[in-house]
Amino acid sequence: MFGKKRRGSEKTNRLTKRAAAFAVAASLAVGGLYIAAPAESANAQTAYQTAYSKTTTDAAQFKAKVVYLVNLERRKAGLRPLAVDAKASRASSLKAMDMSKKNYFDHTSPTYGSPFNLLKLQKISYRTAGENIAMGQRSPESVMQSWMKSEGHRRNILNPNFKSIGVSYHNGYWVQMFIG
Repeated sequence: MFGKKRRGSEKTNRLTKRAAAFAVAASLAVGGLYIAAPAESANAQTAYQTAYSKTTTDAAQFKAKVVYLVNLERRKAGLRPLAVDAKASRASSLKAMDMSKKNYFDHTSPTYGSPFNLLKLQKISYRTAGENIAMGQRSPESVMQSWMKSEGHRRNILNPNFKSIGVSYHNGYWVQMFIG
């Protein structure tokens, strides 16, 4: 809008930006609960930039930060957030540990077979499922940037049919399991 700005709206905008920044900072400080994202598009862009610019180095927070970043990307695309699924998380952990222990990098495991077979072995029912893997990235932010630059990985992250996610990190191996 061009013309004179109203004093009240400036104050409201400053308060909204402060509240959004506080909500993001508070959710990051909780350690594992990443749910805040402002509704206004200008503030939302700032939240995305902030989320990616503050690198998480505590491996204990890696899984939660990846879920948070996935849900930010989904929100940006107008999609519902994914819920963390305990069984999918366990399956992703088994896969990451297996890749690390057996020194391979592939969607097909010598131990569990395909990702879909792994889900079946873990007694996880699904209509649709997917898996993203990565190796070598040192932070949730860098692995998410890599996945979002890859068409296939991005497609999994932004698949509207997926409802839940399991994430794991082990010795440089990253795994996301998506369930729908």
